[in-house]
Amino acid sequence: MQKVNAYKIPSSGEARESLREKGQFWTPDWVAEAMVEYVFANKGGSLFDPAVGAGAFFRAAKVIATEKGLPCSLSGMDIDAKALDEACQYGLLKDDLREVKIGDFLVQSPKNKLSAIVANPPYIRHHRIPIETKEKLKRLSMESTGTILDGRAGLHIYFLIRSLSLLEKGGRLAFILPADTCEGKFATDLWLWISRNFCLDAVVTFAPGASPFPRIDTNPLVFFIRKDQSKEQFIWATCCESKTETFKLWVRSGFAVAPENSFKSYVRDLTEGLQTGLSRPPMTEKAGKYFLGDFVKVVRGVATGANDFFFLTDEQVQQLEIPGKYFVRAIGRTRDVATAEITQETLDILRQKGRPTLLLALNGEPFDKYPETLKRYLLDGEKLGLPQRPLISQRRPWYKTEVRRMPPFLFAYLGRRNVRFIRNTAKVIPLTGFLCVYPKNEAQEFVDCLWKILNHPDTISNLALIGKSYGDGAVKVEPRSLEKLPIPDSVIEGAALPAPAPAPAQLKIFG
Repeated sequence: MQKVNAYKIPSSGEARESLREKGQFWTPDWVAEAMVEYVFANKGGSLFDPAVGAGAFFRAAKVIATEKGLPCSLSGMDIDAKALDEACQYGLLKDDLREVKIGDFLVQSPKNKLSAIVANPPYIRHHRIPIETKEKLKRLSMESTGTILDGRAGLHIYFLIRSLSLLEKGGRLAFILPADTCEGKFATDLWLWISRNFCLDAVVTFAPGASPFPRIDTNPLVFFIRKDQSKEQFIWATCCESKTETFKLWVRSGFAVAPENSFKSYVRDLTEGLQTGLSRPPMTEKAGKYFLGDFVKVVRGVATGANDFFFLTDEQVQQLEIPGKYFVRAIGRTRDVATAEITQETLDILRQKGRPTLLLALNGEPFDKYPETLKRYLLDGEKLGLPQRPLISQRRPWYKTEVRRMPPFLFAYLGRRNVRFIRNTAKVIPLTGFLCVYPKNEAQEFVDCLWKILNHPDTISNLALIGKSYGDGAVKVEPRSLEKLPIPDSVIEGAALPAPAPAPAQLKIFG
């Protein structure tokens, strides 16, 4: 879990993958000092960092203590001794690190209660955590919160839980964490426990141009929490400028004084904030009484388990000599659709570029019924070990592909940017880079009106209320969440949308 400098951007895919494995990024000084300002609370004292790394918070503590004439002692943990060597290179003294213990904070955390905890914990997502470690985290969750969190909680969530459990009465914690802390499947249980046992003072988000980790695919937030009785309201703010002292001075003022162009802050009700999501702006009157799910059914695109095998170019199909009746036209990548509509011209351009647009669509007929060319191809797939792959191994037979009825609309939700609805006039079947959007009324008038609604700026802006947010404003929206997309009343009225009818009986999703 060695930390890496957020400003040393990897120049290759291998370097970026290494960065993801290690899971941590340096906290810039202008953020670290603001966080330490909060936990010291004009008193100073002993600061603890459960993931010291290069010592950004130790350096910040020395700055704040000197500026305000406060007592200051430093302690903490890190799993990698080499990270502490780098801390010295960044200006800390050996004496500053004498109370840092090398070990796993989640296993060997301090026994005593702490008054000031500050951290940028390792951002390691759940699919990179070994099974045996997940079992230990389940036990930690049960011991601390009284419940086992959903298995999709990353390692950073357990650093937060363990740290909060160590706070003494009146103690303070400042953590910088990704937005999934408020948006993941586990978030409801997590924040129910926090809101019942601690006081949330403030949450700080960052405008895309002010991110502490530029060009890193994460949406960071800073949480300021006390071990005290919960309050009905908290401060929610957006930092609009980076690399200035504005953040620190705003915290120093008790979250009261902020230059107009640098900070935007609001007082929010805790109940509303938890329902909306602490990473999201307050719900406004734009939400309305309608939701997208009132008018459509949303299903993810086809998951092949092996796109290189099942998703082919025209040239590949010609070379394999497999009859065209075993294929359907499909679209795989969001970047293959640069516009708001997939047309026949779109497909022609992709074919000219040599992009795959043909999906092998087999219904699981007996192997002997297939032509020799297709048999040979499937046998080649077996030699490649495809039947043993996790997703494919669940199918009987393994080459039976998922079925989707042609959706009139697609939703591009996995692209790094430009999340949007797309009209599917080319009648293609989408892969998992898209969601299938099926109107509950197939009348042309209804479909045309629905398209106006999907394209409306107020509809698109509401995606931030239901999606998972990443770096530079990118949003990912899952099928059930998309059905919960609020549609403003004014948008419904402006489109003159007829009342939705029941979904057609043939809308059945297989696989």
